[in-house]
Amino acid sequence: MSRLIDEIKKYQEGFKQRAPLEIQNIMLSATKKLQDQSISKNALKVGNKVKEFKLPNAVTKEVSLSEVLENNDYAIVSFYRGVWCAYCNFELKALQEKNEEFKSLGAQLIAISPQSPDASMTTKEKNELEFEVLSDHNNLIAKEFGLVFSLADELRPIYKSFNIDIPANNDDDSYEIPMPATYVINKNKEIIFSFIDEDYTKRCEPQDIIDVIKENLK
Repeated sequence: MSRLIDEIKKYQEGFKQRAPLEIQNIMLSATKKLQDQSISKNALKVGNKVKEFKLPNAVTKEVSLSEVLENNDYAIVSFYRGVWCAYCNFELKALQEKNEEFKSLGAQLIAISPQSPDASMTTKEKNELEFEVLSDHNNLIAKEFGLVFSLADELRPIYKSFNIDIPANNDDDSYEIPMPATYVINKNKEIIFSFIDEDYTKRCEPQDIIDVIKENLK
């Protein structure tokens, strides 16, 4: 079983071979701008409390944070951009590989994106996910976590050339998406672990989540 970082590096090597250098430079520049803005500094971090939220899953059934924590010791919350994002799919698959271990530690995993329930169902089926995939229309919950930004104007035609239609996936023409982020939340709705990065190619290793939960169980 490969580590997530290894899967990402392999994909990046292929992308560098496939994509024109001009496009690669535009994408790198947009990421650098986000990093310079340090928008993650305003995101929820370890020690912060999370407000109650309730979101529809892929079949439009409402799932609440309270319900998750009522039946589990921890909630693992993974914010992802969408099924169109290769890095998100790598991460979701890696999380699925560890899902049984999460459960054995008393943790329930939920993934959240601004996609419509239909697009969430596509995500779930494509990656064979056995955990809840929730739809955060208009990024209302992601905004509460301080994760949301608008995709740079210069990236929109590039994404379109890749056949990526964010407005259609999100049923929203704002081009607002969340920074990928991972949280572990305890029964008191307190964050005990957070991973956030403006660089969407950097993702949390599932093993780090397991290590944090095990440490808190001691």
